[in-house]
Amino acid sequence: MHKRRKNVKNRLSRIGGHINGIQRMVDEDRECSEVLTQIAAVRAALDNVAKILLEDHLESCMVDAVKSGNYEEFLEDLKKALSRYL
Repeated sequence: MHKRRKNVKNRLSRIGGHINGIQRMVDEDRECSEVLTQIAAVRAALDNVAKILLEDHLESCMVDAVKSGNYEEFLEDLKKALSRYL
């Protein structure tokens, strides 16, 4: 069970609302610099969600993998996910 699931869902919901706001800005032909600033804010928010997910994953799934002796498979999956993210 991931302890921070509700926190992640709430953050993603706010990010979705922020993206809708950016779409409205584009529809309203707002200044490019304003739109880019908002896009940067969304990227930062997504990075924060990724950090929370990673911490949660390490604290729950990694512990379970070590306890079950399945840590090698866990590490490979984690490396692949981090490679895609980074």
